[in-house]
Amino acid sequence: MYNLTQTITLQFGGDSLGTQLKIGELADKAQVTKRTIDHYTRLGLLEAKRSASNYRYYDSSATAQIGFIERRKSEGLSLEEIKRELVQTPSECTPARQLKHRIENLEKEVSELFSNLEKSDAETLAEAKKDISPASLSLIRTLLLLLH
Repeated sequence: MYNLTQTITLQFGGDSLGTQLKIGELADKAQVTKRTIDHYTRLGLLEAKRSASNYRYYDSSATAQIGFIERRKSEGLSLEEIKRELVQTPSECTPARQLKHRIENLEKEVSELFSNLEKSDAETLAEAKKDISPASLSLIRTLLLLLH
């Protein structure tokens, strides 16, 4: 008996797309919610193919891509930073380049915070301190030690 919810192979215009997953199957496999997958798709982090009946299907590699996204989020990167990483060419994806890019983003964040601190009173200062995540603060301290 044929089960419609199982992973299937689709044909679009004669081109085989390989193993495809419906959104629910992908969510189960990647251990995230369907809403998360929708969000990542809207942001351009994931790509879905549409069937003739307008169902969205994701390539089986989307599971690994979601794992990458979730891992990078847990490391403190924003979804915008992760998206930039996903579209980089292999030569741009070296760990050193990724670290340099992260440092540049942190420097910009710190610069904005210092600019705000110089203009602010005690109340604004307290607000600005809340904007720095513990991971960012730790990284800033490490970078300062390396620079001096």
